[in-house]
Amino acid sequence: MVALCPKTAAEALLLRLAEHGVRYFLANAGTDFAPLIEGFVRLRGLGAAVPEPLAIAHETCAVAMAHGYFLVSGRPLAVGLHTNVGLANAVMGLINAASDDIPMLVISGRTPILERGRLGARDLPIHWGQEMRDQGGMVRELVKWDYELRFPEQIGELVDRALALALSPPAGPVYLSLPREVLCASFAGPWPSPPRQRPAAPSQPEPEAIAEVAEILVRARRPLLIAQRSGGDPAGMAALVRLAEALQARVVEHWPIRISFPASHPLHAGFDPHPLIEQADAIVIVDALVPWIPARASPSPGCPVVAIGPDPLWRRVPMWGFPVQHALAGDTRAILTALAQAVTVLQDKGAAPRSEDRAQWTEAAGGWRENARAQARAGSGCPMSAGWVSLCLAEAIGQEGVVFTELGVDPAVMQRDRPGSWFGHAMAGGLGWALPAALGAKLADRARLVIAAVGDGSYLFANPLACHQIAAAYELPVLTLVLDNGMWNAVRKSTLAVYPRGEAARANSLPWTSLEPRPDHAAACRACGGYGRRVRDGRELPEALAEALRVVREERRQALVHIEVGL
Repeated sequence: MVALCPKTAAEALLLRLAEHGVRYFLANAGTDFAPLIEGFVRLRGLGAAVPEPLAIAHETCAVAMAHGYFLVSGRPLAVGLHTNVGLANAVMGLINAASDDIPMLVISGRTPILERGRLGARDLPIHWGQEMRDQGGMVRELVKWDYELRFPEQIGELVDRALALALSPPAGPVYLSLPREVLCASFAGPWPSPPRQRPAAPSQPEPEAIAEVAEILVRARRPLLIAQRSGGDPAGMAALVRLAEALQARVVEHWPIRISFPASHPLHAGFDPHPLIEQADAIVIVDALVPWIPARASPSPGCPVVAIGPDPLWRRVPMWGFPVQHALAGDTRAILTALAQAVTVLQDKGAAPRSEDRAQWTEAAGGWRENARAQARAGSGCPMSAGWVSLCLAEAIGQEGVVFTELGVDPAVMQRDRPGSWFGHAMAGGLGWALPAALGAKLADRARLVIAAVGDGSYLFANPLACHQIAAAYELPVLTLVLDNGMWNAVRKSTLAVYPRGEAARANSLPWTSLEPRPDHAAACRACGGYGRRVRDGRELPEALAEALRVVREERRQALVHIEVGL
């Protein structure tokens, strides 16, 4: 590739993104993209390095793909959207990205400001209808930074600043709006090189704070660690394992967003912390937004609670009332490593040898594993259970690949061990995330087996035809499992939890929960050149999964198994 000076602001944007290593520019384009399209074609014709432009058939798919891409690669992407209407479609994906601290540069056009007299001025009726007084206000609560381009010569420094802020901990999305006339304008330079800003380095608590918490943990007889997303990379999981082993502490993953601890490890105590909360005499919340449900359990009086993570008190959440006596802010992996080192030093000095209480606490950690699988085996009939689907998938893939799940398969049954092998939807709960996120993961690592396991409602929210078209267009053979119970079961379960003996519980059907008649979801995948099959009998599922996996691995085609499950 050759280096050259940009001709327009649009070209400057593309060149600067490439200089930052942004490999793909995912976009659902509109009339505001004319200068970007022109710039792409001209620069590629000259041999310049620019991101690869990918046309994504729906905005929520584009944002979720960038989300999944980062989870697997650790690198942010640029996402391009059409003015206010495209940005509006992307808001739900941005809610998820903000909740999960996912960096990405979200770029939208802005309706042309001028009505005549300048290249890029208004020339279509929608250019009046799409103008807003504060377009960025739609996403300002969700992004770390937003700005509107005023002059062409700002582009280099704006991209530098946007990506530096997106990647600075805690990471998150940033937003830049681009009026069309400014993108069309000539770029007069100078070209800022190298980048003017870089991401901030992760922080770490003072050694005194680490030592104080280490003393608390060493004295504890029943220490409990609760994690939700600390093990997305090998170093993060290894750090949590090291601390748990140093303390001989139980580890629970509550509603895991990313697998944080090997499920086969003898200290893994399952996925429900509530039976253990009141027994624990020291609790460490490891980068967990919701470590437990206060209505179900609370720590005993006098039990010290430590919260660690980039933002251990979750300042972006208006109401977060969990009791925290010690908050250690900084890089989670670094804090876990420092605590393990400090604990080891204290133990080497003879502090608080392991008691019988701690030995008994540890021995009871692993009984959940066989219970979860036994319950799953009991659900192999017709209709089958979600647990049976989870068990069949676990046996089909072992520890291979990465699973993206959204109200789909059960981590207790899947029992994943490898870091980065399991991703659940963000606590924000914006549905339709897992399938396009899996496509983004496949884009990041085409050699890896990627599976999306979703409920039927989540699948409908994902704009499934758009997702399957994307998979076909860019050769992203993902395996999709749709667990179809014919209803919004999350809504049903929530209603029954609030009113267990109410009128709705006694009724034969609950309003607003039915998804009947059930579509043929497998047909949507077949319509885009993929493999699709519907399974009703649990005894047929292992063979159906084997064939779908063969198609994905050998034929390099996407596959979908539509699985009818009971409630």
